[in-house]
Amino acid sequence: MTDPRFAYQETFACVQCGYCLPACPTYQSMGKETHSPRGRINLVKMAAEGKLSLSELAEPIDLCLGCRACETACPTNVQYGKILDSAKTALTEERKSSTSWLKKKGQQLAFEKVLPNPQLLQTLGTGLYLYQQSGAAKLSKKTKLTDSLLPEALASFEAVTPAAVSPWQRKQRPHHLQAKGEPRYRVGYFTGCLMDTLFATINDQAIQLLQLAGCEVTVIEEQTCCGALQHHSGERELAKNLAKANIAAFEQHSFDWVVNSIGGCGAMLIEYGELLHEEEEWRERAERFAAKNVDISVILAKVLLPFTTEINKVATYQPSCHMTHVQKRTTEPLQLLQLIPGITYVPLNQKEMCCGSAGIYNLVHYGEAMEILDHKMKEVHRVKPEMIVTTNPGCHLQMKMGVKREGLEEQIEVVHLVELLAEACGL
Repeated sequence: MTDPRFAYQETFACVQCGYCLPACPTYQSMGKETHSPRGRINLVKMAAEGKLSLSELAEPIDLCLGCRACETACPTNVQYGKILDSAKTALTEERKSSTSWLKKKGQQLAFEKVLPNPQLLQTLGTGLYLYQQSGAAKLSKKTKLTDSLLPEALASFEAVTPAAVSPWQRKQRPHHLQAKGEPRYRVGYFTGCLMDTLFATINDQAIQLLQLAGCEVTVIEEQTCCGALQHHSGERELAKNLAKANIAAFEQHSFDWVVNSIGGCGAMLIEYGELLHEEEEWRERAERFAAKNVDISVILAKVLLPFTTEINKVATYQPSCHMTHVQKRTTEPLQLLQLIPGITYVPLNQKEMCCGSAGIYNLVHYGEAMEILDHKMKEVHRVKPEMIVTTNPGCHLQMKMGVKREGLEEQIEVVHLVELLAEACGL
């Protein structure tokens, strides 16, 4: 009898052909079969059959980025994401009895209390703003205090954290905005938890762009965290609860679309149907909600934006893995980028290869993530851009880290596609 916690039947779709190997960042960087998609699938199969202990399964699963590039490369349509999630959930359940009280409380605080709480996140955002504006951040950098107090991963990313918006600017964002020009769509805007804490300005610009595109935009207060970080950490029940909260909140409004500017969150939102597939009460509601969710590039690509400003830059594009391999949105961002007046687009070789961000992977597996990032930066060096364009906050910070590590901060700017479009439209 097989262990029901694993997606065992799904493992049989893998024919071990190896088409996934060139697409897998961890196989490319680590060179181990156990750290490839087909290797991990075989390990999950063996664990489900009781031939492998969970402790033996742990490292290969933990070191998977979850980028899902293997699904795009797979000729037999293996549901790798489902197999991986089942293994993560089983590992999380197994570890709960042995996890230290402090670590358990820390995870509970982050996943259950902080990320789903907009008021608390706004408070953290205000704290970050005061830290940056008071001069404490500059003093910390000058004295290298952060480097001595924080783990290397946190200290490194503190150095590339964007400027936080003031609490007064946050409060000024209206909850309902009318379309400019001929109305096309009624849109509910999904702000995201960390996105709105670290990149609130991008959300504001996204809303303005949607208005220019003929959208009536509503930002509902009842929305909460999408649940992606919880789900990718094996906390499936927490992710389900957040999914239900978002579905119940958004279905109170008759939106044509639910729009976001976050590749990772967008992928989670469109997989709510899969997440709640086994719950009869929620299945259809989740599928309806998922079908309405799109990245902002999908809406903006449907219209002719009123560009007013030339941006004479050489730009390359680093796509979000979850936008590429889960949302399957690859043409719209590039279409918009190449329409911007003055932009010279240079394609990044192996652009579909993950940059190593992967949610909080670059924090918990810093060394492995930096090795993957260094490979990505070799390709950046080859095309010599003045600008790297991203569509996801995690990728954005990771690419800023890559630029900083290579000493290219004066030569290369990292921007979100929304920022670039807003500038080109004179916003």
